[in-house]
Amino acid sequence: MKPLTVVAVNAGLSEPSSTRLLVDRLAEATVAALDGREVQVQVIDLRDLAVDLGASMAAGFATGAAAPAVRSVQNADALIAATPVFNGSYSGLFKAFFDLVDVDAMTATPVLIAATGGSPRHSMVLDYALRPLFGYLRTVVVPTGVYAASEDWAASSGDTTALAERIDRAAGQLAALLGATAPSSAEQSPPAPSPSEQSRSEQSRSEQSPPEHDGTASAEAAGIANFARLLGGS
Repeated sequence: MKPLTVVAVNAGLSEPSSTRLLVDRLAEATVAALDGREVQVQVIDLRDLAVDLGASMAAGFATGAAAPAVRSVQNADALIAATPVFNGSYSGLFKAFFDLVDVDAMTATPVLIAATGGSPRHSMVLDYALRPLFGYLRTVVVPTGVYAASEDWAASSGDTTALAERIDRAAGQLAALLGATAPSSAEQSPPAPSPSEQSRSEQSRSEQSPPEHDGTASAEAAGIANFARLLGGS
């Protein structure tokens, strides 16, 4: 089976970087959630591409070291994207990089979004900046975004447990979008019926009146169909 490729984009600028630390934690949790699958993880540090990103913006297309980095993101099976919060939004370096991505190249790619900041008040950057950006790129963003404020890393604050839970939940959702979650023994499908049993079952169903579908079931079916359409890239 072909290995899954997970590309993680780190827009952190400092060294050491809390954004890079968050990226590493998310990548490790994703690999753990993809239990039994061979996974190749590539981390792209945008600080190393700053000069080439500036030249690329001036040229209008990815040049230098930015070109293979953009191709890696466009060809990835899944993406982890993390940025520090600058002035209430993602960093300019982060935006400059994703401005070089072909708008049609990432359709239906599963994406896990994350951000770091000095205050918990900036956590809404996930929904007001990052989700619209990746929505424009037609990706499928997992429901749980991960925001880590400075206090989330402090062991004495009691928030490290909550951060770890968010990381694991988001990684599990990313793995689920990659089709890696296997049903438990209780959820596995029963053995296929024999032709005679199937015939009797179909005859029995034909003699019964069709079941009524309530609004909840219809909405759920419509949601599943829409989700499948997104994953199929249609």
